[in-house]
Amino acid sequence: MTTLSAAAPGSDTHALAHSVHDLATALWFGGSVMGIAGVNKSGADLTQGIDRVRVASSAWTRFAPVQWVAVAATLGADVRLGLTSKGRLANQKGYGTLTTAKAVAATGALAASVYAAYTGKKVGEAAEAAHRRGESVDVQDASLATGSTPEELAKWQKRQRVSQYLVPLFTGAQIVISSSLAQAYRPAATVKGLAGRLLPV
Repeated sequence: MTTLSAAAPGSDTHALAHSVHDLATALWFGGSVMGIAGVNKSGADLTQGIDRVRVASSAWTRFAPVQWVAVAATLGADVRLGLTSKGRLANQKGYGTLTTAKAVAATGALAASVYAAYTGKKVGEAAEAAHRRGESVDVQDASLATGSTPEELAKWQKRQRVSQYLVPLFTGAQIVISSSLAQAYRPAATVKGLAGRLLPV
């Protein structure tokens, strides 16, 4: 007989995996928002442009290990939830679509995070290179250039800014979709999903 869960009896709620996933994704989302709203802007209080970049780069570097732990925990929990939801994927209408959307959001969030880290590194390198050449590292803050910002630095700042904004967009989508998937475990939603699979309209 086909069951909705591939896990052991009584484990259909997957409470531990759900908890790890939601806490880790919240950290991933919250850290990215804090970085955009706080870390990047904090250097604006300093007088030297190079210091504005250095302070933000230092803060991001210190936060990076925490962020990557959150990323790994989120993706690991996603795998666990997928493995224990094979029955629902096969038999509950709509569950597969939501799972696919969540996988797309997770992939986007990971790609954006990796690229944001890379562009952050390039921003720091470009700022230090300009400083060594004796150029004025004139920036509004770590991610915003001015009309006097060296061209190479301004280029990487723009790329960093775009990638950083994509991280909370994708991680926020993960949280929303995860909530929808959790609702799919309710008895009424399960019955409706099964009926939709057995009696397509």
